[in-house]
Amino acid sequence: MDDQEWLRLNRANWDDRVRVHVGSEFYDVAGFRAGADPLRPDEVADVGDVTGLRLLHLQCHMGQDTLAWARRGAVVTGVDLSEAAVGVARELAEELGLAERARFVASDVYEARAALGGERFDVVYTGGGSLVWLPDLSRWAEVVADSLRPGGFLYLAEFHPVTDMLDEAGERVVSDYFDIGPERVDYPFTYTDGPELRHTESVQWRHPLGEVVSAVAAAGLRIEFLRERPRTVFGRFSSLERDASGLYGFPEGRPGVPLMYALRAVRE
Repeated sequence: MDDQEWLRLNRANWDDRVRVHVGSEFYDVAGFRAGADPLRPDEVADVGDVTGLRLLHLQCHMGQDTLAWARRGAVVTGVDLSEAAVGVARELAEELGLAERARFVASDVYEARAALGGERFDVVYTGGGSLVWLPDLSRWAEVVADSLRPGGFLYLAEFHPVTDMLDEAGERVVSDYFDIGPERVDYPFTYTDGPELRHTESVQWRHPLGEVVSAVAAAGLRIEFLRERPRTVFGRFSSLERDASGLYGFPEGRPGVPLMYALRAVRE
């Protein structure tokens, strides 16, 4: 499958998802306008103070996480392959008075360097289901490394690939960890509440954790930490329970598996 085919399918699919997501309870755009913070406390602690830093958010979707970093003092740039998502992000930035500190650019990840004119940043931030849409993590990591100034760092907060092995209850291994795709999916719904999609086809790839770490290291970034976490941001499995913070984990007393991970790596 060439770049043009998977890009065409995924761009149409994500353009269509925006129509659903912008009105969904999951994204709660009205709540975000009113001041709700979509960033997870672990992420905020891992990244640290961003006041005055230039932050690039790859695969930013509708820009809520990106703008949350702008609210914390960063000068942000969001990149996404969906023109529709970028349009929503720009509107939100204007409405919230953040347009002077936030810009959004429509581009797929692999063309981001050209789309941004070679600009470099203090932080590259990404995750939350972003890597599954990329066929080649070596190319991705090279884009990340080339987007960082010396001393800048990547922060990736992503769903753990172990979760792709489990059944709907999260209780049995039903898939091969090393089956890396591509997987052509035809599914009428997105992951949020809302109506059916019109453009239902997409192409996805699984990436084992070792592939992610190796790609980042090979791009010349020094890994500062890799943290595996027992909670996730949505009820992916029927057996998960929501805690007081709004995150989901396995019930107390039951053996767990890592549900998310965070990686931070610096360009020296």
